[in-house]
Amino acid sequence: MSNTVKAIIGPLVAIIVGMFMVLLNMTALNVAVPNLVETFNSSLPVVQWSITGYILAEAAIIPLAGWLSDRFGAKRMFLIAIVMFSITSILCVFAVNVEQFILFRVLQGLGGGIVMPIGMTMIFRISPPDKVGTVMAMMGVPVLIAPAIGPVLGGWLVEYASWQFIFWVNVPVGVLGIWIGLRYLPNLVQQVAPRLDILGMIFGPLAFAALVYGVNQGGDSGWTSYQTITGLSIGTAALLIFIMVELRLKEPLLELRVFRTYAFTSAIILLWITSIAFYGILFLNPVFLQQVKGYSAFDTGLLLLPQALVSVVFIQAGGRLFDRFGVKPLVIIGMAILSLGAYLLSNLSAEGNEWQMIVPLLLSGAGQALFGMSLNAYIMKVAPQELISRVTSLTSASQQVMGSFGIAGFATLLSSKLSENTGSGSLTQVSSISDAFSTTYIVVMVVTILGIILGFMMRKPEAKLPQNMK
Repeated sequence: MSNTVKAIIGPLVAIIVGMFMVLLNMTALNVAVPNLVETFNSSLPVVQWSITGYILAEAAIIPLAGWLSDRFGAKRMFLIAIVMFSITSILCVFAVNVEQFILFRVLQGLGGGIVMPIGMTMIFRISPPDKVGTVMAMMGVPVLIAPAIGPVLGGWLVEYASWQFIFWVNVPVGVLGIWIGLRYLPNLVQQVAPRLDILGMIFGPLAFAALVYGVNQGGDSGWTSYQTITGLSIGTAALLIFIMVELRLKEPLLELRVFRTYAFTSAIILLWITSIAFYGILFLNPVFLQQVKGYSAFDTGLLLLPQALVSVVFIQAGGRLFDRFGVKPLVIIGMAILSLGAYLLSNLSAEGNEWQMIVPLLLSGAGQALFGMSLNAYIMKVAPQELISRVTSLTSASQQVMGSFGIAGFATLLSSKLSENTGSGSLTQVSSISDAFSTTYIVVMVVTILGIILGFMMRKPEAKLPQNMK
């Protein structure tokens, strides 16, 4: 653990480069899906599995990230993940058919899924105790910037080069990350790895992957479809078995007994709620700009860039305020700003000008940025420090499920409201779409208000559980 932020700039840059590469590739590829359909002479549902397969691989490997970090070392696993992501990027370029491409994307997801939780764990462990919020805010920059510029970069590369360059970009970035990592990442003292939890390693990844699949299918195929019911049923059953297994073991894969502390439980529930609201808005905004306002994908990305830039400013301010005042006021104020942004978005129409859109977009970005990374830092501070790598895996895996639920839930609500408006015949097509978005944004606002209420209920951390977690 360092005494100054300056002392950890090298490791911080290495981790930021790795995270940026992974997050940029995820969002940049979405705009290339139509080109992939044409290149592989395939269909949209089949090519879409290159996205879904990646997400499922991520969801499956995240629960194992903490154990892998404890067993083999955080630095080693982080660098292996970047190497794996870079190599599979090259394989994706040279895929000769859609089946190969999907397979390489799944392998890429296994590498990408390790980067975020292990990176967060390493940063937390080497940060000065009184500067955790500041350092976590610096690490939050790629989390906010990469999804914003990903569609812009992807659209530009697809239009002026080819979709293959979306993957070629990863190679020099990956090489840079590996070089910086080998030079600056510290060899942290390895945590005592638990015994091989075979049942946990089977049912944990199965539970999170199946739940993510079921929720995603709920948004795509409907909540009563065979795919949705199968995914959610398998996921729920596997999760229940996983919980029973983990609670009975002295050295589980994921230490679920941290939920016995009020500070941890209230904070992670709040994290889930904010994930639903944040990913919901992240999904709704570009769709609104394209379907209601008629912007192209490239122009939509450009219009969303100011939101990302404001988020960078507020995440830095939030980190410093967290170190001084704690997380509670940041959550309350940030959720209130996010709520106001959602409300203003609900009042937009197809006739509104750009400035009427930019203000609520800036508010929604600023609100989430003010407390997002600080809430993650708070969760890690209140968790038993000897379990920090496995706690990070737990929060990352559950956050991904809740984020997927937010996207699928709001997509279903939007589709349902749109069908209702179209069927009534009382509104024009544009007005029907605009009204459907308005209703969905109001629901987002309600979710944020719930977050504000829970923010007021947060308490100062109580004494942490003993190491044996009895």
